[in-house]
Amino acid sequence: MAAKDLDVEQLAVYLHLTPPQVRRLADREQLPGRRIGGQWRFSEAEVHTWLEDRIGASNLEELAQMQPMVDRWSDANSDSVELSGLLHAAAIAIPLEARTRGSVIRTICKLAEATGLLWDASKMSEAVLAREDLHPTALDNGVALLHPRRPQSSILAEPLLALGVTSQPLPFGNQSGHLTDVFFLICSTDDRVHLQVLAKISRLLSGTNFLNELRSCTSAKEAHELVVRFESELDIVS
Repeated sequence: MAAKDLDVEQLAVYLHLTPPQVRRLADREQLPGRRIGGQWRFSEAEVHTWLEDRIGASNLEELAQMQPMVDRWSDANSDSVELSGLLHAAAIAIPLEARTRGSVIRTICKLAEATGLLWDASKMSEAVLAREDLHPTALDNGVALLHPRRPQSSILAEPLLALGVTSQPLPFGNQSGHLTDVFFLICSTDDRVHLQVLAKISRLLSGTNFLNELRSCTSAKEAHELVVRFESELDIVS
């Protein structure tokens, strides 16, 4: 998606808000923007990052409020995104054998590479680490939603997920000091699909017992079956 600037009216359409709501968010510095000639202008890429951060930190009620905004950024077929289809058994490690932030990122990128859909694990690792240095993705619930800042379409055959659970939680940059033991790697070829995947994972984590059961899994097969089951329940509710 080519980066561009949006005015208040254009951003209101994208975010499923009214222009006054957009101006109020911008005036309160709750939305990334800048004034040019007395008028608000917004970078599409910066708004995408803002949405991404809001989704990752949202609870179930907030996610319901965010969903119309995500839908505005989504392709026509984005509702068909299935986490279980993006998550291959070869890209699941239980336990994930890593004890540091760097080794977690390298190991989970190698898992993704094992699917044959990621062609350069080292390049993906560098991009994910750069994103973590910019703003850690570790949430208070012990989950990190790893991803590069921009889609790495040049090294991906198609979007995919990887998942790892370490035997012991470890420091991963969470701003509240919480440790992390569950790691999702989101490899996307498109910003809009990325937001849909991120929102669906967040719903899975926020509104179900998925996380507790995942931590009890002892194999990749068991974890994948868990994703299938909980995702089907989400889709029924939707």
